Amino acid sequence: MKDRVYGWVVALGTFALRLMDVRRTVWGAEHLPAEGGVVLAVSHFSYVDFVLSEWAIWRTTRRHTRFLATRAAFDNRFSGPLMSAMGHIPVDQAAGASAYRIAVRALRCGEIVGVFPETRVSGSFTLLPFKNGAARMAAQSGCPIVPCVIWGSHRIKTRTHKTALRQARHIPVQIVFGEPIHVRPDDDPSVVTETLHRVMTGMLEQAMDADELTPGGWWVPAHRGGGAPAADLDPEALDQRKAS
Repeated sequence: MKDRVYGWVVALGTFALRLMDVRRTVWGAEHLPAEGGVVLAVSHFSYVDFVLSEWAIWRTTRRHTRFLATRAAFDNRFSGPLMSAMGHIPVDQAAGASAYRIAVRALRCGEIVGVFPETRVSGSFTLLPFKNGAARMAAQSGCPIVPCVIWGSHRIKTRTHKTALRQARHIPVQIVFGEPIHVRPDDDPSVVTETLHRVMTGMLEQAMDADELTPGGWWVPAHRGGGAPAADLDPEALDQRKAS
């Protein structure tokens, strides 16, 4: 049942992407295993990153991804029933161990489990520090980590900038998958996480190299000559700056 609901949602999402004329380019799809558990580590610059990564995976492998998502998304009366019906995994900050156990069990059952290692949307459009969850899940389940970087999605919908619907159309988006990172049970999660961050940073730079970066553009990182803040503001600091 959950895959039937997921199929309907993917079809609806694909229609919306076409309607918006989001110009999608997928790199590295050959790195996606056709079967078996996978920890999918996704960059997080936009609220639509899960849509784009799932679309690319479904298009390539006909597999669905079970994302770890905040409890708030499940408590929402509109998104909550869909999130549950699609088999996504709720994360309660006060009881994160439960979500971790469910994710490891899903990996051992051959599922793709999607994780945002940054845990929140980056406002600098560079990678924030990563949490160790992806590395720990991979070590305990015996499944590889497949890194995924999405560039351009923040021009559609992000945390720090409101984009008008007409401006969000025709946006070029690159969805990049990297080579699987295999983790042994005795590997240090912090070292694996550092490696993952370094690999995904390189993937992000390559994606930006292939894009036309507008000098001073709000969506371009500061180190690339853009108008995005050099350092990400946490949500509380952002709210204070907007109120001032």
